[in-house]
Amino acid sequence: MGGGVYHVGGGISAPTAISAPDPNYTEEARRAKKQGTCVLWLIVDSTGKPRDIRVARGLGFGLDAKALEAVQQWRFQPALKDGKPVDVQISVEVEFHLY
Repeated sequence: MGGGVYHVGGGISAPTAISAPDPNYTEEARRAKKQGTCVLWLIVDSTGKPRDIRVARGLGFGLDAKALEAVQQWRFQPALKDGKPVDVQISVEVEFHLY
């Protein structure tokens, strides 16, 4: 089976999010009126589930943890190599906006 973890490009398609629930805000961030984008690195496995998620660029105020929690719930159409699902490393941006 194997082949390791791929990167998008060179015959490897990008995974597509099919379910991406929004993150919750923390009270600390709400009081500080903090908004912005948290960037996460992760691996989308061949079943479309995210794993090995880590913060590449955080926001603080507890929002990084909320972004991690949200992305753990996301589901993807997996990346493909030669028509077969494969594990792929990607980055995702999680937006935090006060309305």
